[in-house]
Amino acid sequence: MSTYRPPIEDMQFWLHDVLGFAHEELDRETTAAVLDEAAKLASDVLAPLNETGDKTGAQLSGENVKTAPGFKEAYMQYCEGGWNAVPFDPEFGGQGLPYALAFPIQEMWQGANMSFGLCPLLNQGAVEAIHHHGSDEQKEFYLPKLISGEWTGTMNLTEPQAGSDLGLIRSKAEPQGDGRYKITGQKIFITYGEHDMTDNIIHLVLARLPDAPEDVKGISLFIVPKVLEDGRRNSLRCIGLEHKLGIHASPTCTMEFDGAEGYLIGEAHQGLKYMFTMMNNARLSVGLQGVAIAERAYQHALSYAKERVQGKSFTTGERVTIAGHKDVQRMLLSMRAQIDAARALTYAAAQAMDDGDAPRVEILTPLVKAYGTDMAVEVASTGIQIHGGMGYIEETGAAQFYRDARILPIYEGTNGIQALDLAFRKTLRDGGQSVLAFIDALEKDVSAADKELFAPYFKELKTLVENMAKAGAENNLDKVSAMAKPYLNAFALIAGGAMLSKAAAILEKSGHDDAWATEKRQNASFFHKNILPQAAAHVRAALEGSDF
Repeated sequence: MSTYRPPIEDMQFWLHDVLGFAHEELDRETTAAVLDEAAKLASDVLAPLNETGDKTGAQLSGENVKTAPGFKEAYMQYCEGGWNAVPFDPEFGGQGLPYALAFPIQEMWQGANMSFGLCPLLNQGAVEAIHHHGSDEQKEFYLPKLISGEWTGTMNLTEPQAGSDLGLIRSKAEPQGDGRYKITGQKIFITYGEHDMTDNIIHLVLARLPDAPEDVKGISLFIVPKVLEDGRRNSLRCIGLEHKLGIHASPTCTMEFDGAEGYLIGEAHQGLKYMFTMMNNARLSVGLQGVAIAERAYQHALSYAKERVQGKSFTTGERVTIAGHKDVQRMLLSMRAQIDAARALTYAAAQAMDDGDAPRVEILTPLVKAYGTDMAVEVASTGIQIHGGMGYIEETGAAQFYRDARILPIYEGTNGIQALDLAFRKTLRDGGQSVLAFIDALEKDVSAADKELFAPYFKELKTLVENMAKAGAENNLDKVSAMAKPYLNAFALIAGGAMLSKAAAILEKSGHDDAWATEKRQNASFFHKNILPQAAAHVRAALEGSDF
């Protein structure tokens, strides 16, 4: 089995050289030291548990869930190292480090062991929701323990009849007249809804008050702890674990709330707005998961390709490893180039979060989530292809990456929903002006050498934006919906390609000429010649293929 080696040099390059990461206490040497320490935990502790966790999974016994062997101990090491606190407010025990550095660190957890990494990912969303919308008392009580990792947090949205349509939620919240509420209902697909790694789990639950308006306007958000302040077990329990295609070691729970004690977050009937604080954070993190699992699948495939002897060289006639065959080289380059483009977009979103550039974050979020996760499935599938028949056999490990990656385009809003978000919320809201300004900024990033190559792509993308805005103005929303996914696909490819062009130009100016720099230049060249042309097809599909 191949090992996982976090791509620290790539991470540093995108942060410091391309995105211009600057922090008074975090120079290049300091960030390298932080990333090196995180890499040790990822490679030495979490990665070895990935395969064993996949085989063993989480186990439900009564109302208790036992995580896979080694997970509880690994979580203790993770928390003791302070890793759970990295991006959070120092007022509540966080380290206050920027998201531009937190994202590479989090990429390591997801690449090493995505089933493990899901726990802190969901906890991060809970922290953000309470931090932004909770009362001072709620912040003071819950945040220190959630940030330290002593407790973990969850998101409880989905119900059996209400998947993406949250307007169908039936869970009820009955006020008790003393600031407490009784929460009753069933939630499904709750990641780490029950586990043995911490003594308490803080559930954030969407439910309806008795006087709630219909549909999504009547949803409120509640804190519902597993263990109450006085030490009593709350009236909630895990009644089942899902048997899933992948992420077997991550307990995906069906949760039953039977008059459980809960506390309202913020104002009544504002739960959907508050939940989107968690959701948008999680969408970027899921895109990051796509980058991470794709990187792991690539490393695994590359290691196998260098060892597997099959066929002969056309040049020497000698038997060679499959890494010597052009078709395998093409597949490996395709994997590597797509990962590079997705990492660029994802880190750019993190940098925009730190800069407080909300419009840029809003546009990048659906691109990162959808492109990063679609890419992960394709890359993981290509990894199986490189292994040949051996890739379809579980023992080689290639299949797990594909199985784990397949959930990514689905959860935290399917990629079709990401496309609708980009089309309606981010494009039609101002007639496409914000998106066109974003595209203009991308155009400036393209190197002088690539201006001619990119000019037609930017022109076609702007034409598509204008056509969508026109359809929106004519209230032809079904047409906009039909155009949305190819629009997102084209947008992401062009944006990723533009960032690779900028990166290649920076490398040229730096005089970097080692094997790593050569690979980075190859990534850009291969992407521009072999992957970017797909953007034109997506534009054509949006413009000409949306009448169905």
